[in-house]
Formats: sequence, structure tokens, C-alpha cells
Amino acid sequence: MSELILALIAGGVVGLALGALGGGGSVLAVPALIYLLGFTPAAASTAALLIVLATSLTALHGHARARNVRWRAGALFAAAGLLPAAAAGALAVRLPQPVLTATFAAVAAVAAVRMLRPVPNVPAGPRGSRPARAAGAGAGLGALTGLLGVGGGFLAVPALVTVLAFEMQTAIGTSLLVISANSLASLATRGATTAGVDWAVIGPFTGAAILGAWDGKRLATRISGPLLQRTFAVVLLAAAAFMLADALT
Repeated sequence: MSELILALIAGGVVGLALGALGGGGSVLAVPALIYLLGFTPAAASTAALLIVLATSLTALHGHARARNVRWRAGALFAAAGLLPAAAAGALAVRLPQPVLTATFAAVAAVAAVRMLRPVPNVPAGPRGSRPARAAGAGAGLGALTGLLGVGGGFLAVPALVTVLAFEMQTAIGTSLLVISANSLASLATRGATTAGVDWAVIGPFTGAAILGAWDGKRLATRISGPLLQRTFAVVLLAAAAFMLADALT
């Protein structure tokens, strides 16, 4: 199967995850770029940031039109992660590839387990009543984004629900704002590595992901959230196991 076809298929799946769940796309993008398209872990994490940034901004537009984005709270949550994202992004290009692969596999496994567990319905309450926890969660997401090229939506959505008492749809929309900000901050520290990205692959991948994000948003209104989460979680667990085995051999 040609690189173009693989890029289009992988991009569509990544977009579906981001559009339907507000996260999970980047943790699928990195292994797809490494094992399907032959990228190194460092190049894959940089390329994933480019893909996720473009796709998240597109999906954010759709959620904003549906009034599912809390701009002020999302901006404050994202702001806590900007410096960690930039610092971790600078560190990522210096780490050995097996370390990046093993770390990513561990994070992907944690993400899959979290997606298999339903997000609790937290009664609406005073937002921002736990600013320290919100800032800590935002900083942690930023560090993950910078180090591994993941947007952090798979952690942002549960954090926004449990820490800031957002409804699920609002958490999904707002997480896209957080993902976009963190991805941009991390990319700012990777200017040299973006020059070596294979745009002949990343362009179609990104285009398919953007289209998939629109389909994902529509899919989320027709299929139950738990079913979507379980499907992506199973795929993610398989990818994590494969990557960990690869890193250890």
C-alpha cells in the first residue's frame, strides 16, 4: 500500500478521534507516523504536533459555533502549560529514540485505560474553585505535549470535567483550545526539526485529519460517547503494547 493511501487512512482516524472525543488523535498519530510511514520517533512527534494543531483549530471552530468552548477558562488552563510545553519540546529533540518510544508507549497505555473508564458526571459547581489543581493539570498537559508530541486532550477532557465541573460537550470543545495552545508552544521550540518534515506525507495526512474531525463531530451526535471511547482505547492499547515491545528489543 502506498504512503499516500496510508497517510490518508491514518489521518482520517486521527481526525475522527479529535472531532468526536476532543482528544486521542495525537496518541494515534505518532505510532502511525513511526510504524506505517517510517518516521523516527523525534520526527513523528514534531509532525504529530503540526497535524494536531491544524486539526484541533479546525475542530475548535465547529465547537465554538456550537457554543461548546469556555474561552476564558480554557485560556487560563492552557496558559499554565505553555512554559512546560516549550521546555519539554526543547528537551525532546535531545533524548534517545528508544526512550521517547518507551515513554510514549507508557503514556498511550495510561490514556487507553482512562478512556476505558467512563468520565464521571460531576454536578455543575463554581468553576475555578480549585485553581491549584487546574494549574497543575494544565502544566502536566503542556509538558506531555512538548515532550511526546501529544495534544493532551485525552487527559484534558477528564480534567476539565472533574476539576472545573464542565459538562462533557463543553469539556471536549474547550480541550481543543488547550491542545492548540500547547501544540503551538511546543512547535515554537522545534523550528529546526520542522524543516525536515516530509510535507508530501504530512500534507495529505493533515487534510484527511481535518475532514475526519468534521465527521467525528457529527459521529459524536449519533454514536454513544462510551462506545467511541472504548473503540479508540482498544486500538490505543494495541499500539502501546507494540511500541513498548519495539523499544525494549
